[in-house]
Amino acid sequence: MANTPYDDVFRTLLNDCSNLIVPVVNEIFHENYIGSEEVVFYPNEHYINRQDGEEEKRVTDTCFIIEPGSIKKYHFECQSTADSSLLVRIFEYAAQIALDYGELEENILDVSFPHSAVLFLRHGKRTPDEMKIRITTPGGAVEYGIPVIKLQDYALGEIFEKKLLFFIPFYIFTHEKRFGIYDTDPALLDALKGEYEYIRNRLEQMCRNHEIDEYTRCTIADMSNRVLEYIAAGHGPVKEGVSAVMTGRILDYEAKRIKLEALEQGISQGISQGISQGISQGAEQGRQQTLIELVHDGILTAEEAAKRMHKSIDELKMML
Repeated sequence: MANTPYDDVFRTLLNDCSNLIVPVVNEIFHENYIGSEEVVFYPNEHYINRQDGEEEKRVTDTCFIIEPGSIKKYHFECQSTADSSLLVRIFEYAAQIALDYGELEENILDVSFPHSAVLFLRHGKRTPDEMKIRITTPGGAVEYGIPVIKLQDYALGEIFEKKLLFFIPFYIFTHEKRFGIYDTDPALLDALKGEYEYIRNRLEQMCRNHEIDEYTRCTIADMSNRVLEYIAAGHGPVKEGVSAVMTGRILDYEAKRIKLEALEQGISQGISQGISQGISQGAEQGRQQTLIELVHDGILTAEEAAKRMHKSIDELKMML
């Protein structure tokens, strides 16, 4: 199956903000990771042996372990629409993962299947809470469950309470069926925008409290807009209204102020203590370089940096 933009967002979040998946693991598998563990990924490309002898390359959405404290492998799939082949694919992936990392000792092949789960971005009445895989062997039958997590069952309060920030870029799916109404009803559209103002404010608050860093906040906002761009492609008022809220203002948070104040104070003190002109120029160059790095890190806007450098936006862009 071809990747969708939702698959790309799912994998980007895993790659760039991997710690966000830990609370999701806790939620689905009833684990008790504290969140400071390291997520270690396995290669997600596997070659499936077909019955006709051909090999077919498949890419899993993700397979990883959480260290330290666990040797369990976790395998997640993100599903936006119903797919009758989903369970087959999960079994193929799981079996290949088990085989790739199996151990052969004397006459025993020891394979360990990962803990698999599916995140459904959309679901209906027939979407199960759990799927099962049953394997019948000459030595007996084995059956295990595949937990299903239905994104649209989670209210915003619960998402933040359980720190399921991984879900936020996909939260717009909970409103998808009402896009047409929002397009023609300004009051309801304002209510939708109000939810996203709440999301933005909560993320900013988590930044100030050092629960997440600015990079994570920006990534969540960017991925939210990417999902929005695709899902609301035919609904201009929804797309433009929510995007404007999520893009919002650049947060002037405490760490940013402290860093900039220390920078300004250090330069000011150095100059006031009679540093020579040449050293002063070097310090100013260092100051400008620091401001440029803050722009690259998303901590400072180009406009703010240009103002502090007493330069135009065009001059600053030549330096970036």
